Amino acid sequence: MNLNNIKPAAGSTFNSKRIGRGQGTGKGGTSTKGHKGQKARAGYSQKIGFEGGQMPLQRRLPKFGFKNVNRKEFRGINLDTIQTLIENKSITGEITREVLIENGLITKNELVKIMGRGELKSAVSISADKFTKSAEELISKAGGKAITL
Repeated sequence: MNLNNIKPAAGSTFNSKRIGRGQGTGKGGTSTKGHKGQKARAGYSQKIGFEGGQMPLQRRLPKFGFKNVNRKEFRGINLDTIQTLIENKSITGEITREVLIENGLITKNELVKIMGRGELKSAVSISADKFTKSAEELISKAGGKAITL
C-alpha cells in the first residue's frame, strides 16, 4: 500500500445533490430554501450568536471582571536558569539587562523579575527590575548582590 493508491472504502463517499439546476432534479425552483423570508434571500449570512431576534445569550449574561490598563508584565527568570548559563560559560561576571538580552532570555522592552527556583552556587551581582524575597536571600547567601533597577 502506498499513499498514491489509498482510496476511501466502497460506498462511504457519494456525490452531493446539485441544487438549483432545474425542476427535473427535484431541487430547482426555490433551491431547497423554501418560500420567502430572510433565509431565502441572496446574500443572507447569519451573525454569530444570532437567535432570531431573541436577546442573544452573550447580551443576557452580566459583564464581569476588568482589565487593568496600568498592569506591568514581568518576564520571570529563575535562578536555576541563571546557574545553567553560568555553568555553560554564557554568563561571566555581572548579570545585567544587556546580558540577558544577548542570551535570549528577554527582549529589549520586557521588565525582568528574578524568581527563587533552584539554587545559585556562584557569587554574581544581578540587576533586575524586581526580585522575589526567596531569590534575594539565595543570591546573598551565595555571596552575590541583588540590584533593583
